[in-house]
Amino acid sequence: MRVYGYLRASTIDQDANRAKNTLIDFAENLGTRISAWFVENESGAKLNRPELFRLLELAEEGDAILIEQIDRITRLSESDWQKLKNIIIGNKLKIISMDLPTSYNFAKSTDEFQTRILDAINSMMLDILAATARKDYVDRRRRQAEGVKKAKTLGKYKGRREDFELQGKIESLLKDGKSYNYIQNMVGCSRHTISKVSKRLKEQLGTVNNTSNALKFYSV
Repeated sequence: MRVYGYLRASTIDQDANRAKNTLIDFAENLGTRISAWFVENESGAKLNRPELFRLLELAEEGDAILIEQIDRITRLSESDWQKLKNIIIGNKLKIISMDLPTSYNFAKSTDEFQTRILDAINSMMLDILAATARKDYVDRRRRQAEGVKKAKTLGKYKGRREDFELQGKIESLLKDGKSYNYIQNMVGCSRHTISKVSKRLKEQLGTVNNTSNALKFYSV
């Protein structure tokens, strides 16, 4: 069984590698080692996460995904969680999470009956923790929305600050013709952020072209 470490943080401001040493120590205590790392800054409420699906494509039957907590792999809605879970089960992969003891007892069990019992319990516990992670996400979003609404009412809301330094790096890489995947790995941002900068660049280019055409017209 190969074990793959999956690390995720929601935003570029958060350190996705924060739990890396913790997972290394945890794997050693289980008597195993981590074969490769997959790290990304994406929301756990999104099903489409490039690094997670790269892991799923690479992993083979019997391999395991090691995570710090269930919410690192899912804050998904019920329907999206079932889609992801079906992919994991269909590929006969295991999820080992530090906050779910039944998941890492798989690594120790050699008895077929015990393994089947643990499998059933683990599946149920995964669903419970996945639902809890989703509820936490929805509750936090609701509280944030309430806070923004209150701040707007009081005239104190200033919106999210733009990270101009990050956008400058992305813009430079886009001008060099780098792909979205390359930029994500290089600066650790989300595809949404790259798309936003790309759209602005295209709008700027369109403005420049229109101005250039107008000057040519008047110079004739």
